[in-house]
Amino acid sequence: MPRKTVARTARLASLPLGVAGRVVGSWGKRLAGQDAAEVNAQMSAKTAEQLFSVLGQLKGGAMKFGQALSVFEAAVPDELAAPYREALTKLQTAAPPMSAKATHRMLAEQLGRSWQSRFAEFDDTPAASASIGQVHRGIWHDGRPVAVKVQYPGADEALMSDLRQLSRFSRLFQALVPGTEIKPLLAELTDRMTEELDYRQEAANQRAVAAAYDGDKHFIVPKVVASAPKVLVSEWTDGTPLAKIIRAGTREQRDAAGYLLAEFHYSAPARAGMLHADPHPGNFMIAEDGRMCVIDFGGVAKLPDGLPAPLGKLMRFAMADDSESLFQTLRDEGFVRPGTQVPAEHVHAYLAPFVEPLLTERFRFTRKWMQAQAERVGDLGGQDFRTGRSLNLPPQYLMIHRVLAGSTGILCQLDAELPAREIVERWQPGFKA
Repeated sequence: MPRKTVARTARLASLPLGVAGRVVGSWGKRLAGQDAAEVNAQMSAKTAEQLFSVLGQLKGGAMKFGQALSVFEAAVPDELAAPYREALTKLQTAAPPMSAKATHRMLAEQLGRSWQSRFAEFDDTPAASASIGQVHRGIWHDGRPVAVKVQYPGADEALMSDLRQLSRFSRLFQALVPGTEIKPLLAELTDRMTEELDYRQEAANQRAVAAAYDGDKHFIVPKVVASAPKVLVSEWTDGTPLAKIIRAGTREQRDAAGYLLAEFHYSAPARAGMLHADPHPGNFMIAEDGRMCVIDFGGVAKLPDGLPAPLGKLMRFAMADDSESLFQTLRDEGFVRPGTQVPAEHVHAYLAPFVEPLLTERFRFTRKWMQAQAERVGDLGGQDFRTGRSLNLPPQYLMIHRVLAGSTGILCQLDAELPAREIVERWQPGFKA
């Protein structure tokens, strides 16, 4: 993993600068008579290729940023989405691996010089690579198949350096994913990075959620076998990655996966006191028996009392067209800053379309629906854009908002139809009158 700030900054800067250069070049090609659609397609493909190459090689915060963006791919217009869809999906599950020598060195440092005696088998070829570590398959000394997550050397330095530099380029990166607010996303990622770097904390989170869902007929959360600050060993689980279902799943598979994803995100705060805060397809698989396997608990929102009841009230008031109660609850919770003047009916008009999935017994989450929402709130000349700019996101809702937006993005990628209202009624406090 490249560690020097200057080198990493130069590579990150190449992304927005590369986009700008290709835009200028495409203008020249169009002026020379080339077909506009063909030129745009070439530009999107080259930008996507560069995006995966740079973010994947750097790993760290750069790759974490790419994974976070990948769930918003559904909001990108169809004519531009295909190249980004392929490149960003790669970031969910793959990246160039570190060497076997570096892996062994980290295992010896974290598990002791005799680390190999703790395994009956250990595969030096990584089964998967992620933003701050890679996963190896092994057999524990008692015969259990295990997943061994090993953090990249220098991940801590690189991670924080990337996020600082990405924040500097946030406006330029906006061009890569239209309709997504980049700066708040980076701020939220930075806030939780320190916690994610300590695999002992992740192990504690995973143990708590695994205990809450132990023996569940719908979900599998692998049990932790051993942990250290930079190595985490947990039981191995097999399944069909959600990314594969997004790409080529049947209607039945898409709907089932969507239902389980929504059920897990809404039920976990009530059952385990935690919200899985890294919703991208690489963290979810469907096992052969139909259960959803959930991995990666480095980033969680601690919610010992479950989801906040005011959130349920906001949904209910928006559905009931109760603008005044909606506005007052938003003000009480800090979504409207003191002294801000914004008409209650404008706020309701801004939020009401987001609760559309709760108005019917079943709702089909589609890319078209998400694109419409992104265009609506991102239209610089529209009232919804001005209303959105006048609202505030309180710190206590930051992670919840991130997960809700991210999981909704995955549902739209899945094109899943599910009884969203029934799930919310069961798990969201404050939703029922």
